[in-house]
Amino acid sequence: MPLPVSLRSRLSLPLIAAPMFLVSGPALVKAACRAGVIGSFPTANCRTVDELDRWLADIGDDLKRAADETGRPAAPLCPNLIVHRSNTRVPDDLAAVLRHKVEMVITSVGSPEPVMKPLKDAGCLVLADVASVRHAEKAIAAGVDGLVLLTAGAGGQTGWVNPFAFVRAVRRFWDGIVVMAGGMADGKAIAAAETLGCDLAYMGTKFIATRESLAKDAYKEMLVKSRLDDVLLTKAFTGLETNMLRPSIAAAGLDPDNLPVRGAIDISKDINASERDKPDARRWKDIWSAGHSVSGVADVPSVAELIRRTAEEYAAARPSVQRV
Repeated sequence: MPLPVSLRSRLSLPLIAAPMFLVSGPALVKAACRAGVIGSFPTANCRTVDELDRWLADIGDDLKRAADETGRPAAPLCPNLIVHRSNTRVPDDLAAVLRHKVEMVITSVGSPEPVMKPLKDAGCLVLADVASVRHAEKAIAAGVDGLVLLTAGAGGQTGWVNPFAFVRAVRRFWDGIVVMAGGMADGKAIAAAETLGCDLAYMGTKFIATRESLAKDAYKEMLVKSRLDDVLLTKAFTGLETNMLRPSIAAAGLDPDNLPVRGAIDISKDINASERDKPDARRWKDIWSAGHSVSGVADVPSVAELIRRTAEEYAAARPSVQRV
């Protein structure tokens, strides 16, 4: 199933503002959706399910106001459920998402199968993060509507595959929604992703460096100053391949070139509110992630301004794309 026309008609860009741990919050999501871009956030960014309910209600009310003000529906909200087996909050977060009747959900860090039936019964569109062809096949077997292809350039927990090869491989057996994640630094990259056969693109790093993001000012400033070579792929902080910023690792007193190998993956340490302030959790508070698109971060605009610029770049790229 391709991207529904009713959904595409609400978008100013075929783009998702990617869900980012401890960075994506209500202000960022609302600004993205109002500007015609799908807004997402990890449900784990809320310390409790009660807080998640408040976020979903606040965002939903704001998007209804936006529709009333403009006469057209805003782009949809798309919560991200982290479905790793160590995340004990999945059932409660899922129940909150269902209570608020969201249109779309992203699943990540695990199989979407346990949450598929209630989401599909509710008429929710389900996208699943995948980092390999094997992951893609398993997600399709579980019944997802779309695949988010985590390519080598994605920030945070990432993949290893070249985007050109990944899209080609997946399109051989999948005609549903495909989203490219990794290296989306401008509108030209979004147009290129469409040319490859993608329906949507994921943009994360550039949204970190916006005024509405929850990231610390020092984090945003570091993104502006950093180059592509400052992005380090490592398993040291999560047990999964993760793209992190070398300068933040060094600032925390660690040697980026001599990091320990992390052991068992335990997502609950990041999600559990009682664990977040312990020293081990500082990997997300003081050691920061970024994708290869850091090479395109030049300043810290508002979300609306970032989307406006990106839309102009996308429109300028479309004639050349169509001639290829």
